[in-house]
Amino acid sequence: MTPPNRPDCAEAVPVPDVTAFPRTTMEEDVAAEHYDEIDVRLDPRTRTYWCMMRPDGRPSYTPGLLADLRRMQVSIPRLFSRHARSGEEPMRYFVVGSRIPGIFNLGGDLALFAQHIRQGNRNHLSTYARACIDVVYNNAVNYELPIVTIALVQGDALGGGFEAALSCDIIVAERSAKFGLPEVLFNMFPGMGAYSFLARRLDSVQAERMIMSGKLYTAQELCDLGLIDILADDGKGRLAAEEYIRRNTKRQNSHAAIYRTRRRVNPISYEELRDITDIWVDTALRLSEPDLRKMMRLTMAQDRRRSNIDPHTAEAV
Repeated sequence: MTPPNRPDCAEAVPVPDVTAFPRTTMEEDVAAEHYDEIDVRLDPRTRTYWCMMRPDGRPSYTPGLLADLRRMQVSIPRLFSRHARSGEEPMRYFVVGSRIPGIFNLGGDLALFAQHIRQGNRNHLSTYARACIDVVYNNAVNYELPIVTIALVQGDALGGGFEAALSCDIIVAERSAKFGLPEVLFNMFPGMGAYSFLARRLDSVQAERMIMSGKLYTAQELCDLGLIDILADDGKGRLAAEEYIRRNTKRQNSHAAIYRTRRRVNPISYEELRDITDIWVDTALRLSEPDLRKMMRLTMAQDRRRSNIDPHTAEAV
């Protein structure tokens, strides 16, 4: 008798015998992943997933970098579920950093913004903004996994770079790193999570003061405000992150629960971030030509910074 929902002439698709394939470790599966603008590695000793950004061209959140980060984020829960055995988590920490010396990330792709604004292209601006909040939201909710997320900031984190760092449970920053939200300088505002994260870590008044000032903050200043958790000497940020993980590995379960509780007490919903991006798009489309020229001057400054970087000094993952 023909099984239901299958045509008489259909040939059954053979089911692969999963036991015929060699079992791989999560470390091997992560090593097999290939991305154009990020490097990833799993340290099996500390069960730490390292993600180091290396965007092509301008050191900002290019569409290519955002696409790679999104692909990586989709892969993490899948790999975690596949390799979880007897309650033993294959991954306990996630660290995001940069391979570009002196720069964590300088934020949004300003040249792309200016192009879409001049063309009045609301859909393209919205698509870019949604790609940004997809990344920060998944990081902010820890991929719905019992892990601790760490931003390793060894250089300047501006605009979206600052927002990305704020989406992590822990921020480790080297002393020379600068932080800021410069969007107000060209008549915009940071619309990919800055207000939401700062208002919860500080309060709405301090968040607005910081956003409206447009100023650069030192790592020490933000440490004094409680926004940076670990302040490291220059060149020692990675060691500081590794030491934090080593020192707290036996307490990771309680720390992950505390950060999960923090998210429950002060939750950030995807809808909130999405609605703010709608305000951001409306604001962007009202920018004047003088505003756009200021934006492009900042873009040229970013290009100059990238051109002065020696690629051979980039830190390996």
